[in-house]
Amino acid sequence: RTSIHWHGIRQFGEGNQDGANGVTECPIPPGSMKSYTFHVTQYGTSWYHSHYSNQYGNGVVGALIVNGPASANYDIDLGPYMIQDYYRQTADRLHYVAELVQNGPPPDSSTITFRGKSINPTGSGGSYDRLVLTPGKKHLLRLINASVDNSFTISLVGHNFTVISTDLVPITPVVRSKLFMAVGQRYDVIVEANQAVGNYWLNATLEAAGNCGTSQNKFPAAIIQYSGASSTALPTNKGTPVTAACAGESGFAPIVKRTISSSLFAPSTLPISLNTPTKPQGQVFEWRIRNTPIVVEWDHPVLEYILEGNNSFPAAINLVEVPSADTWTFWVLQNDFALPHPIHLHGHDFLTLGIGTGTFSASTMLNQLNFNNPIRRDVVQIPGGGWLVMAYKTDNPGLWLMHCHIGWHVAMGLGIQFLERKSEIKQLMKLDQMEPNCEAWRTYQPQSPYLPKVDSGLKRGLGDGEGVRLVRDGFNFREVGLEAREPAVRRLW
Repeated sequence: RTSIHWHGIRQFGEGNQDGANGVTECPIPPGSMKSYTFHVTQYGTSWYHSHYSNQYGNGVVGALIVNGPASANYDIDLGPYMIQDYYRQTADRLHYVAELVQNGPPPDSSTITFRGKSINPTGSGGSYDRLVLTPGKKHLLRLINASVDNSFTISLVGHNFTVISTDLVPITPVVRSKLFMAVGQRYDVIVEANQAVGNYWLNATLEAAGNCGTSQNKFPAAIIQYSGASSTALPTNKGTPVTAACAGESGFAPIVKRTISSSLFAPSTLPISLNTPTKPQGQVFEWRIRNTPIVVEWDHPVLEYILEGNNSFPAAINLVEVPSADTWTFWVLQNDFALPHPIHLHGHDFLTLGIGTGTFSASTMLNQLNFNNPIRRDVVQIPGGGWLVMAYKTDNPGLWLMHCHIGWHVAMGLGIQFLERKSEIKQLMKLDQMEPNCEAWRTYQPQSPYLPKVDSGLKRGLGDGEGVRLVRDGFNFREVGLEAREPAVRRLW
């Protein structure tokens, strides 16, 4: 059971290839296959991942690179560098831990991996990843945060990063000593090998209070090794300790400018809240946008409604229809809870007009927004107890999901769908191509031991949830009330 989302790819006129099950397609059942065919009009660094369950947290991810021009020169392309959290137990099962109020905060990650490598922070085994630089050369490093829950600050002892791209948006080069990376974000950076030949720590530092993820590995790191240095020795210089926060980066200017007149600003507000209803498995955390925890229909995706000409959309799918003409739409995401969220929008790189704490007022805070070539990307961190004002142009007909990219949060309902230029969708896309896969799914669904779903349908989907409870037991979790049906442990070391 799976579906594959091509993160950050606009899918212009091809939104049926977006890979969000329950939204643009049915999940792909066991024994079936699906071919995704689409044009790529952007260039830079992205990634693909499963959009079924928390499956991508179990390793169903990969880098997606589109070659193109750069806004600064470099000598060597080192390729994608994926950093992600890792859990010994499957992300599917750990959702049962994360959703129960009695368990408190979400589980710590077992470690943070760099290109799939890490030492074991609680014992022996594992190894540091080593990336080799050529002395005197400029290297392009494509950073990707493919985590389920952990956001972190990246730094390289003794070196700076020259940032040339945020997500898939080329920017005027900016030099930074460190970079905060929310879940799902990417940076193309240039690293110049201008220091003494040796080994240097590449650190991923988590915010100390645990507001944007926690890990059993308190000092996640990899090694950047100069050619000619020892390939076994560890770096000796720990550098100046980095104080990590959970706030997103600012001060980036896209090369291709987007400017909007402030006179067009007429926003709609999307409040984000946390509730704790009681369900059969106990009291659970439930995230809402517009006071609705999103629940999609795996066996009846929204694009199938469009194919059928059926406008009777269930309230639970949390769908908003946006204007049908090329126009700018403005949205205020008001976060009513203390935790930050990495907000990802499919089908668009959106303009971040402003971010702040407290409550946003359109009538009194217009001067806090930037309408002249603001930061543009597809994942932006909204602060806890704060607001994000964003804009995107309705130039891409389709059904576009917007959600928190923390796996636990979207599984608990933190998502909304934008139906854009509905009347044009059937003309642009061959929607009947989804039917064979949906029929295969509907045949599989009644006989599956892992269904029906009990979460949003965008993440997880392990079982029926009746009587399920996982309780903390030291560093691990013990299952109560659910017979094991698939391996619960994946080992890295």
